[in-house]
Amino acid sequence: MILEGIVTTIGPTGEINIAPMGPRVEPDMRRFLLRPFNTSTTYHNLRAHGEGVFHVTDDVLLLARAALGQLIEMPPLIPACVVRGWVLRAACRAYEFRVLNIDDRDERVNIEIEVVYHGILREFFGFNRAKHAVIEAAILATRTDFLPLDEIEAEYRKLAVIVQKTGGEQERTAFAFLSAHVAGVKR
Repeated sequence: MILEGIVTTIGPTGEINIAPMGPRVEPDMRRFLLRPFNTSTTYHNLRAHGEGVFHVTDDVLLLARAALGQLIEMPPLIPACVVRGWVLRAACRAYEFRVLNIDDRDERVNIEIEVVYHGILREFFGFNRAKHAVIEAAILATRTDFLPLDEIEAEYRKLAVIVQKTGGEQERTAFAFLSAHVAGVKR
């Protein structure tokens, strides 16, 4: 199963990278598989440093901004407990991990991960259709260079209805941000 979340890693000179990622996980969350592209900062950081943190979060605005590389400011962070890394203070759960193996022979890299520490920061808000719609919209927004724009726009029209019917301020703000990005690509 794929679980959408956010990964934090540290670059060679100490800079923090925040990237949405959907690793393949098992329910016990002891190990999982990250599949970043070989051009991604996450891949390069994990190749150099071999440690990071995977976060389960319901903050779809942070996920949307991170997906497009447009964080206005760094979200509140706390030091990881076991690995050299950073935890998103507002996440629901954090899984500190170490890399077991990297297979980078293909464009999508397979990075096998072992969880070395798991922390619960707060309760998960719960299921909300608008949050899921924003996640789908964020994924589509990162694929405007290789998916037909008219198909993305058609999906956005469907997702907009869900966000308007079931979303709160955070979901509406995130969806508007993503919609503006797609409209900008069209221009």
